[in-house]
Amino acid sequence: LTVVLTGEGAAAGSYGYTNSGYSVYEEENDRLTESLRTKVSAIKSLSIEIGTEVKNQNKMLSEMENDFDSTGGLLGATMGRLRTLSRGSQTKLLCYMMLFSLFVFFVIYWIIKLR
Repeated sequence: LTVVLTGEGAAAGSYGYTNSGYSVYEEENDRLTESLRTKVSAIKSLSIEIGTEVKNQNKMLSEMENDFDSTGGLLGATMGRLRTLSRGSQTKLLCYMMLFSLFVFFVIYWIIKLR
C-alpha cells in the first residue's frame, strides 16, 4: 500500500480528505462552535440574572410577610377594642353617634351659610 502526498501534505486517494474539502468542513464547524459558544454564554448570563431576580423577589416577599404579620396584629388589637366597645351600653353609643351627626350637620350648614 502506497500513500501519495500532495503538495499541501494531505494524503491523496481514498484514505483522506482533499485539503480544500477538509478546510470547508473545519471552517463551518468552527463557525457553528462559535455560534454555540455565544448562545451558551447568553443562556448562562440569563440564568444568573434570573437567579438574582429570584433572590430579590424572595427578599421582598419576606419583607411583605413581616409587614402583613404586623398589620394583622394591629388589626387584631383593633377588633378586640371594637368587641369591647360593642359589649358596652348601646344607648350610650347611639347618643354619641347622634351628637356627632348633629355636629357635622351644623358644621356643614355653617360652611354653606358663609359662602
